[in-house]
Amino acid sequence: MASLSMSAVWTPMQNKLFEQALAVHDRDTPDRWHNIARAVGGGKSADDARRYYELLVHDIARIEAGKVPFPAYRPPCPGPGHNASYEADRLKHLKI
Repeated sequence: MASLSMSAVWTPMQNKLFEQALAVHDRDTPDRWHNIARAVGGGKSADDARRYYELLVHDIARIEAGKVPFPAYRPPCPGPGHNASYEADRLKHLKI
């Protein structure tokens, strides 16, 4: 089994910086991937940024093709009265 290199690990902050850099550096930007990698930091190379983008495009294509199941979300709370009764019960035990 191959080990992950540090360039393959993206922190949430690097992911956010990547998203912001993509918004700034479009397809027509010279040295696009170099600029994005520099904006992300953390030792990411232009190849790292390009590969990460390609993985995201692949993931989006799979989602749009229906090949990724929806997550199991918790059911919504039953109506507006539920929240009010919860708040009333919570306030009943509040000591002021």
